[in-house]
Parts: sequence; C-alpha cells; structure tokens
Amino acid sequence: MLFRPFAAWVGVAILALVEPVDSRAADPQPYTVILQETGDEALDQALSDSSTLISLRENAPVGPFALVARAQQDVERFLTALQSFGYYKGKARVEIAGRLLDDPGVPALLERAPADPPVEVIVSIESGPLFHLGKVNIQGAVSPQVRARLELQPGAPAVAPNVLAGRERLLSALRDEGYALAKVNEPVAVLDEDADTLDITYEVDAGPRVDLGQISVKGLDHVNESFVHGRVPIHPGEPFNPARIEKTRRDLASVGVFSSVRARAADELDAQGHLPIEFEMMERPRRVVSLSGAYSTDLGGSLAVSWRHRNLLGGAEQLSLAAGVAQLGGNSTTGIGYNAAISFIKPDFLRRDQSLQANLGAIKQSLDAYDRQAITGDLLVSRRFSAHWSYSVGLAAEQAKIKQQGVTSDYTLLSLPMVVKYDDTNSLLDPTQGLRAAALVTPTQPLAGRNTTTFASMQISGSAYLDLGDPGRSVLALRGLIGDVEGASQFDLPADKRFYAGGSATVRGYRYQSIGPRFPDDKPQGGTAVVAGTVEFRQRILDKYGAAIFVDAGQVTADGPPFVGTWRAGAGVGARYYTAIGPIRADVALPLNRQAGGSSFELYFGIGQAF
Repeated sequence: MLFRPFAAWVGVAILALVEPVDSRAADPQPYTVILQETGDEALDQALSDSSTLISLRENAPVGPFALVARAQQDVERFLTALQSFGYYKGKARVEIAGRLLDDPGVPALLERAPADPPVEVIVSIESGPLFHLGKVNIQGAVSPQVRARLELQPGAPAVAPNVLAGRERLLSALRDEGYALAKVNEPVAVLDEDADTLDITYEVDAGPRVDLGQISVKGLDHVNESFVHGRVPIHPGEPFNPARIEKTRRDLASVGVFSSVRARAADELDAQGHLPIEFEMMERPRRVVSLSGAYSTDLGGSLAVSWRHRNLLGGAEQLSLAAGVAQLGGNSTTGIGYNAAISFIKPDFLRRDQSLQANLGAIKQSLDAYDRQAITGDLLVSRRFSAHWSYSVGLAAEQAKIKQQGVTSDYTLLSLPMVVKYDDTNSLLDPTQGLRAAALVTPTQPLAGRNTTTFASMQISGSAYLDLGDPGRSVLALRGLIGDVEGASQFDLPADKRFYAGGSATVRGYRYQSIGPRFPDDKPQGGTAVVAGTVEFRQRILDKYGAAIFVDAGQVTADGPPFVGTWRAGAGVGARYYTAIGPIRADVALPLNRQAGGSSFELYFGIGQAF
C-alpha cells in the first residue's frame, strides 16, 4: 500500500531533475521577430507589412498555441507577398525558439518557456527565380489604342500589382473611347513552372458606345438647381467622355459651396439607349467665422476676425465682413492700426466663369514711412479664360489722408486696375510645384490733392516651385518682383503709392519698408521703382515638421527706372509645422549688408508659406 505513493513521489522527483517545471512559464508568451533580409528593399517591406507576427506582437499578445497558429498564418502571407513580386517558387521558413515551425514539440516547448527572455522567432525567405510574363492575351474586340494602354509586354517581371493595374488601364481606355458599360474580367494567370513564366489573359466585353442621357442633380438644399445646371458644360446627346465628366465634377467642387461632389453614371441605358448621369452634392455650412493672426518684429502683431456667407442668394454669392487690428508693437510702426472691409462676389456674372466683385474698406496705418487713413472702394469684373489664366478689370476709388515728415495731404484718387494672372500651382498655402505670375497695370487720376498728374503703376511678379525629391518633401521656391511708376516723380506721388522694400513680402531681415532712399531723420522716402527676388529651399522632416533656408535681395530707386538703386540682401532659416489648413511658419532673417540704424535680425510668424 505504501509502495505506490512512494514510487509516485520518486517519479516526480526524477522528472524534476531531468526536465524541471518552471513556475515562470508565460501566457501570453512574449517573443521577438527577426525577418532576414532578401536584398530587395521593397520586397522586405512588403513581407514585414504582411506579417501579423510583427504587427500584432505588442498590441495583441498571445499564448503558446496561438503564437504557433499566428506563425502558420504568416507563412501563407509571406508566400502571397513573394508571389505578388513575381517569386512563385519562393519559400518561407519560420523557426521558434530554434525549432522549425512544423516540429510537433514546439507547442510543448512554448508551454514551458519563461517570460524572460522572450522567445525568438526567425523568418527565413528563399525568393527563388523571378518569373516573367509569357503570353499576354486580350480576348474581345478592342482597338489598337486600347490594346496599347495595357502597357504589359512579354518578358516583363510578373509583378501582380502591374498585372492587376492592367485591367484598370484597359477599362479606363475603353471608357475613354465611349464604352461606358465596358467590362474587363479579372485576369486569368497560368504558371509555366518549367519556363518560370506567367501567361495572362484578359477577357473584355466592350459593349456599345453610348451617348449621355438625362443629367440630374441631387442633394441641393439652399443652392439653386438652375445655378448648378448653368455650370455643367456637358449635355444630353453628346458622346460619353469620362474626362469631361470628371472636369465638370471638379469645377462644381471648386465653386466653394459644396463639401463634396460625386458624379455617378447609371448602371444601364435608358429607353433611348443613352446613359443618364447624376451629380450628387453635399452643401457646406453657409456661414463661417474665421480668426487669423500673425507676428513679426517689424510690423508687430495682428489679429483679424471675419464672417462669410457662402451662398447668400442661392447662386453661390459670397458676402464677407472682416475687421482686424494691426501694428501691435513692431519696430517699423508708430501706433496701432486697424482695417475693416465688406466684400460681395457674384459668380457667373453675365456668363460662366466670370464674377463681379464689390469691395468697401477702411484702413488706418501708423508706420515709420507715413501715417495713412483711407476709405477705399472698388468694383471688379474677373474672368477665368482657361484652366490657369484669368484677368480682372475694374474701377477703384480712394479717399486718403497721408502724413509724412509732418506734412498732411488729402488725396482723392480714381484708378482703373487691370490684372492678368497665371497659376498652375497645386496648393494655395503650401505649393510644391507649379508657377504663379501676375502683371498689374493701374492708371490713376488724382481728383483732388497736392498733385493732379495722371500716373500709372506697373508691377510684374511671379513665383515658381520645383519639387526636387519625394513628392512635396524637398522644394526649391523662387520669387521675383519688378515695379515701376510712369507719369509722376517721386514726391508727386502720394506716399502710399510709392514703392518700398523690406519685410516678409520682399527682403526679410530688414524692417518693413526700410530699404531705399531716406529722409535726413532716417525715415523711408519710398521710390518710383522696385526690384526684389528670393531663393528659398524647403525640406519636409518627418510627417509634420519642416525647415527652410532662404536668401532675399532687393532695391528701391528714388526717382528713376528699376535696377539702379542700392541693393540690400538678407538670409535666414525657418521652421515649419504642417497642419490640415497649411504650415505654421517661423522665420528668422539677418541683413547681409545692414543699413545704418537697421535691426540686427527680424522674426516672422504666420500661417502658410512666405510665398
């Protein structure tokens, strides 16, 4: 009776000596993963991205048996990744704690494994030979132009994404030719393992060429349907053209009253054999309030608030009210200023892509160069005559009181501003590629004041953005300005109509308006001509941070043509923090040939790039 318990205790003792029970066995089981490199960086990244052993290691810990199951599932994922890169004979081997995954003793080993150190999982990949495309067939009647859009040739690497993208290219090409209901089945692939090739077949049913049917609008609440239809350039009966439909969609989205616009083609033809098209919109809130602020050491701080109605009368009319205070401090100011403005814009005035804009404003400035109080008003007609070109012409009036060097002058001015603009940049606040240019001519007739001589102010400005690396991460930005006044000498011009340089808009590192001729008390005079230019390099760092380095240069001519004044240059660096509405900017700039009495540096803060 005593033998059996004794023997049991002896047996337990022997087992404990041979294979001790570890009270530290872990569940869940910590582990590390080593994914051995294949030599192909893109493939290695795809293998890593497909692995749940890697992606779930910290966020979803598992026990021993679940770890084995996770590794088994990853083997299939690795093979899929290999095949997507054209390695159809590839192999994946997983070792856990030094044993192959298919070793039946792995689960028991993991049951006894402690939490520290973590179990080591090693993944070895044998990619094998790279398969290439063999025969590439299209079954179905298609034109040579559609066939050429497939862009797959025998002998090319049999990379799965390229093969799948070929189907989309075929479908897009057929629709571009008017086959709106065309169908292209998923490609059929046949492996030839002896030749290491992959034969591909695409089955195509082009269907009939179709014309557009009824064009309808959905989702309007406060926008007039007649306004929307007036902006739709496509019409029933014209051939189906997806590029024109997409252009129409983008144009409707750019009006400013819609948060989204979708274009949907019907799944089948109507009774006349035509294809109906529906545009579905979602309207933005009609009223919006915004706040803005900026700071620089020369102009000090500024704060502004604005209220805007995006759809005042149902035709996307915009009414804006804005007010702000400026010159809160600053080494180029002598007091606090203010501005207030009301603006009304009527889109599609008399014709599509033509707008009427009326503005009325009041402004007070207290600057080193002059003090100004003015009421301004203008009426402008603007027209966009191509995707990137636009012009505006109008009538502007100004009643101003200008004080300079202790002398106060009243002016009543009537002008005819004319502007031609070009813009193909990809962003308003943070462009990374494209070109902006503008030519402005403003003939002005003084109706009252010290001088009644007619004069014309002319400016040519532009900026260019060159994307040097990964899209949007390394950008070389250039800007230039040339301005000239004809018909009046330096002191015949109102002080605020002369040209000045210095500050964030021209030459950073110098006080606002400080570059150019000066009075005996060192205050800026302003001149009849200006030239300025900038070279700036912008580098994105990580996802939300960036840096900039720049050099600015400029000169103002006292009373003569451009390019004959004294040149000043500044250089600096900046930091950027990128947000959804644009980068927050901080720049510091130093004058390279400092003027007497000038600052040793200037700081600038704002939203959006400097230009």
